[in-house]
Amino acid sequence: MSSASCLRERLREDQPLILDGGLGTEPGLCVCLSFAKDWIGRLLREINIISDCHFLNVLHMLRFIISGADIITTATYQASIPGFVSHLGLSVGDSRKLLMSGVYLAKEAAEKRSDLKWRKSAFVAGSVGPYGAHLANGSEYKGTYAARLTVERLKDFHRPHIECLVDAGADVIAFETIPSIKECQALVEVLREFPSSEAWMSFSCGDHKTIADGSLFTDAVQMACRSKQLLAVGVNCCPPDVVEPLLDAAQSLLPPEMTWVAYPNKWDAWDTKLGVCVCPTGGCCFVRPADIAWLRQHLKGDDAKCEPNDCPTTESTS
Repeated sequence: MSSASCLRERLREDQPLILDGGLGTEPGLCVCLSFAKDWIGRLLREINIISDCHFLNVLHMLRFIISGADIITTATYQASIPGFVSHLGLSVGDSRKLLMSGVYLAKEAAEKRSDLKWRKSAFVAGSVGPYGAHLANGSEYKGTYAARLTVERLKDFHRPHIECLVDAGADVIAFETIPSIKECQALVEVLREFPSSEAWMSFSCGDHKTIADGSLFTDAVQMACRSKQLLAVGVNCCPPDVVEPLLDAAQSLLPPEMTWVAYPNKWDAWDTKLGVCVCPTGGCCFVRPADIAWLRQHLKGDDAKCEPNDCPTTESTS
């Protein structure tokens, strides 16, 4: 059975799958990196060149796995081949290798799960951020750039990114923080060019009713549901209190073969009733392994949690 088929089978189970938290939430991983246009590129390059940084990144992902994450995402949200070429001076070939390395790092961490008591494998989601993410100006939370770009231009931008993640063996593609219906349409269309791949689509939302560009969330869900390759649709990188109203409003639009995905930013309190109908669920910005452990306990009711002394050491992960 393929990894995508295994993931779809797991999604049919009663309990939700747990996602990881935010990249760079752990001390020591991204302290020297500013949110510039090349920061993901520099992060990936440093990880691949410097053994200590490589270890820190795998350790960071493994902490989320030990805390109960069933799916970990790659450090490729802001990455793009044009960005690597223009800001890092890399060739197209080297840029592809660098982007693919994000999948290899995540798989390295996921494979270590076999040593833990949770025997089901962790899945790797290849992160694809919106066009606005590589601009590094916060436009993924507004989506205004979409007005000046055609669907074909957006497809051309995303295609090589998706191709690298697929070629590197990501189990599922995560279209994250999508702020506009036009970009959703572009991703739905370009995904058809990779017929053996599956994905989820999560939107950047402005309030309890709309996505970032002002379109109704219900309209965005309808656009996403045109794809038979999407496993889930939902929201991420948003306040927790907008999740339930958004999903409730679009509940009737969700096909039976799809499910919801929701991973808001750091929460002060999570309505555990939400977990009954959300799969996968997890956290976005500022969400750390301890938060994921808490979420797993509340949603799955098991003891898959990570206390500070339970986290792996150099000896246990080398």
